[in-house]
Amino acid sequence: MTKRITIDPITRLEGHGKISVFLNDEGNVEHAYLQVPDFRGFEKFCEGRAVEEMPTLTQKICGVCPTAHHIASSKALDKLFNADPPPAAKKLRELMHNAFMFEDHLLHFYFLGGPDFIVGPDAPKEKRNILGVIDKVGVEIGKKVIDIRKRVRGLNTMISGSPLYPVCGLPGGISKALTEEDRAHIKVITKDAVEFARFTLKVFDNIVLKNREYIGLIKGDIFYHRTYYMGLVDENNRVNFYDGKVRVVTPDGNEFKKFGAKDYQKYLQEQVVPWSYLKILYLKDIGWKGFVDGIDNGVYRVGPLARLNASEGMATPLAQAEYEKMFSLLGSKPAHNTLAYHWARLIEVLYAAERMNELAHDPVLTDQKVRSIPEKMKKDGIGVCEAPRGTLFHHYTTDDKGIVKKVNLLVATQNNAAALCMSIEKAARAVIKDGSVSDGKLNMIEMAFRAYDPCLACATHCISGKFPTIVNINV
Repeated sequence: MTKRITIDPITRLEGHGKISVFLNDEGNVEHAYLQVPDFRGFEKFCEGRAVEEMPTLTQKICGVCPTAHHIASSKALDKLFNADPPPAAKKLRELMHNAFMFEDHLLHFYFLGGPDFIVGPDAPKEKRNILGVIDKVGVEIGKKVIDIRKRVRGLNTMISGSPLYPVCGLPGGISKALTEEDRAHIKVITKDAVEFARFTLKVFDNIVLKNREYIGLIKGDIFYHRTYYMGLVDENNRVNFYDGKVRVVTPDGNEFKKFGAKDYQKYLQEQVVPWSYLKILYLKDIGWKGFVDGIDNGVYRVGPLARLNASEGMATPLAQAEYEKMFSLLGSKPAHNTLAYHWARLIEVLYAAERMNELAHDPVLTDQKVRSIPEKMKKDGIGVCEAPRGTLFHHYTTDDKGIVKKVNLLVATQNNAAALCMSIEKAARAVIKDGSVSDGKLNMIEMAFRAYDPCLACATHCISGKFPTIVNINV
């Protein structure tokens, strides 16, 4: 008789989900599934709204990454209204976006993913949280984490008009310019952000990289998959969160495709499975061979490690040095070590801080021209940016009056969906043998998805318009 182990709810992520692990008669894993049972349907109820509402509407899809949705949506409106933002508007948007990436990545490291390393994967579950982290690193460091995130979020409030849900994005730019007094204040914050990013990397170095057991876990086979990787890059193939081309590399690190946001449908294919509302994407030219590794299957990954793998480096010097250090220690590029997502995330924290600091010192930032007024309108607009969890596309189709007829959102966790399922099953097969289960082993399975920092609120989808998810009823 097949035995089922259910981890419900899964923890330290955004959204709701569960993991079902099925064991055979010998107590070994036959299959493991990540199930997302809650359907949101956000794309559908955007239909019929004025398209100008989309930047403030779509950000409500998520309380963790609203800024990324606001940015992608605003960029989609730029295309739809054929209005290219002035330089100051682009720089302010990029500053806002990097500030968001900085504080969101810190949230994941210290609050969500970090406890598995800082406190330990086998520590009692009541300790694997932010309180356990503070107990390990000290109250003063905990205060510094809260303080720098608060100040950087305050920077975003200055630009976007809200500490959580931006209200500044408009077709062709943003709603408000900054003053030189604002810029002087921002310079102080960004300088401190760089120092805190460097400090956090030192924490990671001392606690994780100097621990042989952790290095063995990172470099071992349990959390390892050979996949394609995708991320935005600038004209020099360096990581860029705000703009650029989408670059895909093979499991061997060779460039596979490079394309603009408008061409995403030529290369990415969507599908759903009957046991989850989590939409799954794969590379159209390679095809879908199931939840398996390798160059012959179209599974790809996005997010911090994927961005570093898909790029040829970082665009700022301190982050570049850390980038080189990571790949040197891991021994290959691309690195296929899923737990290295945590390390890559901290390198991106440093990059975001450095880029914020560069933008803060750019005098163009306070130019008062922050919007190009649209003069004509198309019926189609596509915007892309990098969310903390990976590449994010917004695609809007309207009628002649600018009323939304169709919305398609390709969010980071959908891009990672296949790899998430593969990672969970591989970890389950590795840690559960002969029916032996413990809280520590179940946490190791959760670590497989937690590295991706999944956001399940905006990743649910139903292509058919029906609700095909299988429901298990226990009597």
